[in-house]
Amino acid sequence: MTSEQSVDVGSHAIDIDRHVRIYVTVFVALMALTIITVAISRLHLPLPIAVTVALLVATIKGSLVACYFMHLISEKKLIYAVLTLTAVFFVALLALPAVTHSNGYWIHK
Repeated sequence: MTSEQSVDVGSHAIDIDRHVRIYVTVFVALMALTIITVAISRLHLPLPIAVTVALLVATIKGSLVACYFMHLISEKKLIYAVLTLTAVFFVALLALPAVTHSNGYWIHK
């Protein structure tokens, strides 16, 4: 084994160690957020506040999973554009019933 190969192997091992450290940190963050979610559910907060906090924690957890375990943190801008477009259409579909409903009746032409 030449000295160049040993440097390559050494840097590869350091790179793997760095990735493992990141995954462990994300795992610890997800466990902490899960504990926070359970603790918040035990506080008996008013429903709108409880739902808001639960959705905030779920959004953070989902973002961590998507960014690190699905490797989206290193993706190009095209992937973010496609994901944003998908989210916009999803929100539009969810808002459609509220927009087409007026005074207790469906809007008819």
